[in-house]
Amino acid sequence: MRDFHQPKRSPIYAANGALATSHPMATEAGLAVLKRGGNAVDAAVTAAAVLAVVEPAMTAIGGDGFALIHQPGSPLYGLNSSGRAAAALSTEMLVGQGWTEMDDLSPHSVTVPGVVKCWESLLASHGTIGMEEALQPAIAAAESGFVVYPRVWSDWNDCASKLASQGPGGQHYLLDGAAPRMGTIHKLPALAATLKKIAKEGARGFYEGEVAADIVAELQRRGGVMTEEDLAGVSADPCTPITSGYRDIDLAELPPNGTGIIAQVILNLMERFDLKSLDPRSADRYHLEIEAARIGYAIRDAHIGDPSTMGVAAEALIDKAWAKGLAATIDPAKRNGDLPSTDPNFTSDTIYLSCVDRDGMAVSLINSVFKGFGSGIVTEKTGIILQNRGAGFRVLPGHPNTIEGGKRPLHTIIPAMAMQGDKARYCFGVMGGQYQPTGHTHVITNMVDFGMDPQEALDSPRAFWRPDGTIEIEPPLGQGVFDGLKAKGHPLDWTKSPHGGGQIIEIDHDAGVLIAGSDPRKDGCAMGY
Repeated sequence: MRDFHQPKRSPIYAANGALATSHPMATEAGLAVLKRGGNAVDAAVTAAAVLAVVEPAMTAIGGDGFALIHQPGSPLYGLNSSGRAAAALSTEMLVGQGWTEMDDLSPHSVTVPGVVKCWESLLASHGTIGMEEALQPAIAAAESGFVVYPRVWSDWNDCASKLASQGPGGQHYLLDGAAPRMGTIHKLPALAATLKKIAKEGARGFYEGEVAADIVAELQRRGGVMTEEDLAGVSADPCTPITSGYRDIDLAELPPNGTGIIAQVILNLMERFDLKSLDPRSADRYHLEIEAARIGYAIRDAHIGDPSTMGVAAEALIDKAWAKGLAATIDPAKRNGDLPSTDPNFTSDTIYLSCVDRDGMAVSLINSVFKGFGSGIVTEKTGIILQNRGAGFRVLPGHPNTIEGGKRPLHTIIPAMAMQGDKARYCFGVMGGQYQPTGHTHVITNMVDFGMDPQEALDSPRAFWRPDGTIEIEPPLGQGVFDGLKAKGHPLDWTKSPHGGGQIIEIDHDAGVLIAGSDPRKDGCAMGY
């Protein structure tokens, strides 16, 4: 239970349904669906579509989507609706042009957007409403306008120069070259028209016809090679989640090309330590988390990509016996300067929402354009922000994640579900780009090892590194933790912006109650009834 002297909030409790998102308008829209009899998928898609309008730096219909669904009495269902690189792209082509790494502002970084196909597929397989009904609140927000919230404005403002530099399409999201002011109403008429077309025609209205032609024309004008055939070939693919035990729960993640299994790798390492004996806000606890994550991300960088080109099975990467040996390399007293081998064959920074309905269906859904406003490329006629998920590729011949036409890149967005037996216990996810596997680790250990409720688990301060390896810790951790980590050899700095976001719904099956929290690092909220 939280300290009521502290300026924090309690989790929400609900008996009939709950929804947690990063924006109040999305939570309100989804909750209305639940109240009028829709199920968790109906509400989740409705809320996600609203987020694609009102939180444009984080998500858009030009982005990707993944989902996990638990339906009582049925196996866990996973959906991978991440897009593929244009068929004409190849490592050979880019190397020949002098590329050594992906350019996240290039049209080559734009993969086929998968999110519209994701929504349609989820509604078809598990929903009770269609796209036309689900998109109405999003259409209203785009057409009539929405108020720009504080965190939304901050992210928007950070990307204003990027939008301006990428051409006239950015003017859908700029006023006189700047982000709209916080607390003002912004309208997106071109996007509203595009959403109306999708509502009427379904995903086909996005991937074929005039909308698809506009996307292709925008990219090809910039030297891109995506075609209308690439868009028409989009797929949302059901997949079997991968489950790994941690203490008394089983953590379910989607398989690669996502990086969910890296959260399982990190937890396999953390499981070897007695976390309950530590202060959850101590340097000792954060040191173990950081060291385990550094090993996990080294494994990610070496192995994760499109599963068709990975040289090692995902199951081998989460092997408990291998984890035991890796955990032995973690020194609780100091930072490890030499990470262990990341090859198991030798030894054996998005929106996320969580929704649970009255029948116990739980939906863990995540959509994203990757970096703020994705590539920054916006279609001039149709107002679509195009993601830069292709920046997740390597330009490195022979690497499992090197770019090739038709491949899916390594993906940072990862929905999750923690199970106890055949029942869902935590429906959750953590936003924040590269931070996400560490974020899953952080909130799970907060709840499982330290007994925090969902809101406390999300409130808890975070630590993560920037590309040069410096660990950035959030200021609420205080000088004592800063000094303690520095004494263990970590290069440190205070973070200028918070690490990610997140939503959690805990299902208390004994009480018949849902307990939900929403990350204070965003504008959102959890609601239930």
